[in-house]
Amino acid sequence: MIKPERQLIASISRLAQRSANRAVLQGIGDDCAILRIAPRSQLLVTTDLCVERVHFRREWHPASSVGHRCLARGLSDIAAMGGEPLACFLSLGLPADLPQRWVDDFLRGLLRLARRFGVELAGGDTSAAHDITADIIVIGQVLTDKAPAGKALLRSTARPGDRIYVTGELGASAAVLEQLYSGKKVKPSPGNRHFYPEPRLEVGKRLRRLGLATAMIDISDGLSVDLAHICKESGVSATIHADSIPIAGGATLELALHGGEDYELLFTAPKRLRLPAKIAGVRITQIGTMLKRSANPSVHIIGVNGQARLLKPQGWQHFSKRG
Repeated sequence: MIKPERQLIASISRLAQRSANRAVLQGIGDDCAILRIAPRSQLLVTTDLCVERVHFRREWHPASSVGHRCLARGLSDIAAMGGEPLACFLSLGLPADLPQRWVDDFLRGLLRLARRFGVELAGGDTSAAHDITADIIVIGQVLTDKAPAGKALLRSTARPGDRIYVTGELGASAAVLEQLYSGKKVKPSPGNRHFYPEPRLEVGKRLRRLGLATAMIDISDGLSVDLAHICKESGVSATIHADSIPIAGGATLELALHGGEDYELLFTAPKRLRLPAKIAGVRITQIGTMLKRSANPSVHIIGVNGQARLLKPQGWQHFSKRG
């Protein structure tokens, strides 16, 4: 059985400990956390819900994987802005009969990832709930006084003629999920990107600091959905090439286009720039081009046969029939 609330909070506080992040002046233990934000900086705030039977299943996902994935979602959002994370806040809704070991393993998975990136768990809340629900808030920053770094990268600043790039490989997470739905058992090993996704924080920071990217988003809902977001916000249409998309082993083109939960970065860069094959050890692949401005931007994909077709957003979307 799960511990009573006060004991649970004390247990979380002990597990979290204090980190070396100097941005957190006061963490767990007061009415508010206190953060010191550097001058000439932009504060980044992102929040994500992780809900049992929507984002994970206990019979498929170990508690440590759920904790890791919960934080990775927020860290990936910070990476997409070219920022650095500072602290996180976690609110948990938990069934009363949930084993305490599950909660401890969840926190170990979350905190293991947090410590890798110098992120402190600085507060949150707990409540009884029918299903496990985790609400994560991640605070980050972008320092704006270091040329040519500039401000945080947005979805709305892609320009006609920009080249379109992705990091890593796509479709790995969706391929595992497809196996799980088919009834196949999949070992949740640390290197499995479905169970333990890797937020591309260092890549995002370098792209911004070196002035290489014009716009960026993380691939959480699927390439087709997230590229459509950039096109809509920037008012620019796009074309991508099917034979240029880096497809993960075991995945298909359809999973790479629409699968989601890859947490890779999708970004645009000026045509004149020649990007390296890797940034921070992560593969960079050009997959297409931003076209002319449009009041109704669209995305087309050119198949291996050379024929172009409209690419409709078909990734994850809550409250849709597909979702």
